[in-house]
Amino acid sequence: MIYNNLLFFLIAIFLFTMTSGTEVPPFPFPVAFLFFSALLFLYDFIARRMFAKTIKNGSGAYFDTEKRLSLLALLFYSTALFTCDIHYYLTPLSLNGRFPSFTNIGGLFFFFLFLFLMWRRSQAAYEVIFERQYTTTAFLISNSKTNLPIILPWVFLSLAYDLLALLPFPQLRVFLHSEPGEYLSFVIFLLLILIFFPPLVRRLWGCTPFPEGPLLNHLQAFFKKQNFSADIFTWPLFEGRVITAGVMGIIPGLRYVMITPALLQHLSLEELDAVMAHEIGHIKKKHMLLYLLIIAGFSILTGFFLEPFIFFIASRDSFYSLLRLSGLTLENMFAVIVAISILVLLVLYFRFLFGYFIRNFERQADLHVFEAIGSSHTLISAFEKIAILSGNIRDLPSWHHFGIGQRVEFLEKCEADPSWIIRHNRKIKLSLFLYILSLLLAVSGQQILPSNSWKALSEEKYTEYILEKEIAHEPDKVLWLTIVGDLLQHKKMEKKALAAYDKALALEPSNPKLLNNLAWLLLTSEDPKLRDPERALDLARLAAMQIPASHVLDTLATAYWANGFIEKAIDTEKKALFKAPTEGRYYREQIEKFRNTTYDSKAKPTAGMNDEETL
Repeated sequence: MIYNNLLFFLIAIFLFTMTSGTEVPPFPFPVAFLFFSALLFLYDFIARRMFAKTIKNGSGAYFDTEKRLSLLALLFYSTALFTCDIHYYLTPLSLNGRFPSFTNIGGLFFFFLFLFLMWRRSQAAYEVIFERQYTTTAFLISNSKTNLPIILPWVFLSLAYDLLALLPFPQLRVFLHSEPGEYLSFVIFLLLILIFFPPLVRRLWGCTPFPEGPLLNHLQAFFKKQNFSADIFTWPLFEGRVITAGVMGIIPGLRYVMITPALLQHLSLEELDAVMAHEIGHIKKKHMLLYLLIIAGFSILTGFFLEPFIFFIASRDSFYSLLRLSGLTLENMFAVIVAISILVLLVLYFRFLFGYFIRNFERQADLHVFEAIGSSHTLISAFEKIAILSGNIRDLPSWHHFGIGQRVEFLEKCEADPSWIIRHNRKIKLSLFLYILSLLLAVSGQQILPSNSWKALSEEKYTEYILEKEIAHEPDKVLWLTIVGDLLQHKKMEKKALAAYDKALALEPSNPKLLNNLAWLLLTSEDPKLRDPERALDLARLAAMQIPASHVLDTLATAYWANGFIEKAIDTEKKALFKAPTEGRYYREQIEKFRNTTYDSKAKPTAGMNDEETL
């Protein structure tokens, strides 16, 4: 349950933080409010119907319904984000951008609204299945406290970033906003969470100190024998009727072993020792620190690859085709595609890669029983009891723990051949090595991605899209036609560029920039049929009379040369050289070309200074 909820909340947080409020929401507030209310009403109706069917089917059906409705809550929440523009209406919470975490926390509250409806409708089934009465308020608070430890680290981290950004230390702020600073602060914060969060969690979960007596003395003696230190608490998970145990905390004094009453009730003393050996195995094998590494790995990968991915998406023609068909704003379409892509990556990463490691960490913790006790028989016996008492779940698969049957079979295999223990430990070491190596290669390999070319192409595509919209709105505005002509010339779409220039020139026949760029196109076009040196000379003269800048004089000089006026071409190029001495090499090469070569209207043109002026 906890691992599933972790994934659900990660997705909810990601969905909100990856979206941003638009300048104008897609619907007026009354319409958005009514639509969101309709979503809540529909979700409430579905939840009531689904939980009504679980009352007679036991705890397994209850947990399965809760999981299905949590997934449905994510679907409804994402629908609300993109249709009601919740981000837009919550933006004032940031206090003029000083505390963006307030907006993000407010956004997550809307996900909680769906969960509150689910918990409210689950209460009747819960009270029958777990034989405990609650008021509605107490039941909602209880469920909230169960899930708060999942989101509180994110809340604290977000608030910490906001507060650090307000400190009067500019150099610190610059470092914190750099990639190394963000990753370092993130890792430090997660370490602090691992150290100091367990006391808060045990209070939220209502854990109480284990009662004094022979059983406590026995467990403490077993811990001491294993050279292990932890405080022991009773864990009232689902009224204490769930048969499980857990450990949290990486340092003695702030480390806790939690045991549910049902586990104590149904296991023998020897079986309880075996379960404790499993929990001790998690600590001995440093699994909590390894969880930190794998969770941080996702943040590192997204941090390094998000920007290149954005440039890649924005450089694709298909993105703009989809944008035109959807009718969405550029910002919204971009947010949707990026969010969906990274959301898929997040789900795949945690469901499969993270799931792979936690399954095998659980198996490694199981194997610690051989080191602690010498045999796995009592742990197998405990597993078989748990499977029967939990509703015959022996063969039920689990993405994060392996099924109980699978765990038992592997323990029996290791009992028969202890070399399997060595193989499994070696498998985990190799897997971690390959994971870290892949992480390093991915981060270093980011440099070989054509990010700069994607960025340049995305800027070009974006300009095209904006120009297309502006021309559709103002088809006869010279500015847009000129920019389109420049862009088309740069892309070597010269016939279309000529048409755009001609249309613009008909509207403003004396525009010097337009005259110069059109003249250059008529002189240097790769298509000989488009070249017209005589017209280019007339246009270049008019441009140079108005703006005798170096690049305009270069165009005029080239036009003189193309029409056979060599001396005039050289004199004009010298004037261009005088106006721009820093570009002397180019202008001197032009002069040498005019002296020693003749213009060929069919020859492939060479790049010139005016190529930069077309954009």
